[in-house]
Amino acid sequence: MAYPAELGETFGFRVSIIGVGGAEGHWYARSDPGGQIMEALLVSSGLVAIAEIGDKTQLLAILLAARFRKPWPILAGILVATLANHAMAATVGAVAGRFLEGPWVKWVLGGAFIAFAIWALIPDKFEDDEAPKLRTGASIFWTTTIAFFLVEMGDKTQVATVALAARFHNVLLVAAGTTLGMMVANAPAVWLGEAAATRLPLKLIRILAAACFAGIGVWILLT
Repeated sequence: MAYPAELGETFGFRVSIIGVGGAEGHWYARSDPGGQIMEALLVSSGLVAIAEIGDKTQLLAILLAARFRKPWPILAGILVATLANHAMAATVGAVAGRFLEGPWVKWVLGGAFIAFAIWALIPDKFEDDEAPKLRTGASIFWTTTIAFFLVEMGDKTQVATVALAARFHNVLLVAAGTTLGMMVANAPAVWLGEAAATRLPLKLIRILAAACFAGIGVWILLT
């Protein structure tokens, strides 16, 4: 008598065989893996890029650029800090998403994104005296890296990374996407400085970010 045995998933497909006496193999397409990759990457990068505009970490980037006037080490520090911070956040989200099961999970995730929408409407502030000062023996790169990592802790873009990883169950893609979004938002701020940032319609951008968060929350609740 043949008993089905699951071999697990390989390249986006579920593989199973028919047990003793039947060497027949079956491949079941779970879904379009390429589409899932693009969805996780694009949603993560786009959402965080919009949410980062006017955020406290972007204000920090502008202050660092104005104080040190060295864009390349500042951008390198932001990249390293974001990669480390969001890799940690995405890992937490992916682990939580794997172990938390049941229909209530989608209500928690959907509600979290709707809460992010409300959070996105609140303008952030960052005073000049809060910006880190370059200490003797410290480099601009390490000053930026440490300061950006610490300010990003508990920020809405970090918390959104946790929720995105819980939704997509992919640490690498979500962390890469959110890091890309952070760099897209912060690179112009570092290069162009406060003059360019103050010309942006921040209120409209906050509303757009809130609409994106709310839209994803509704999408999670309805799917």
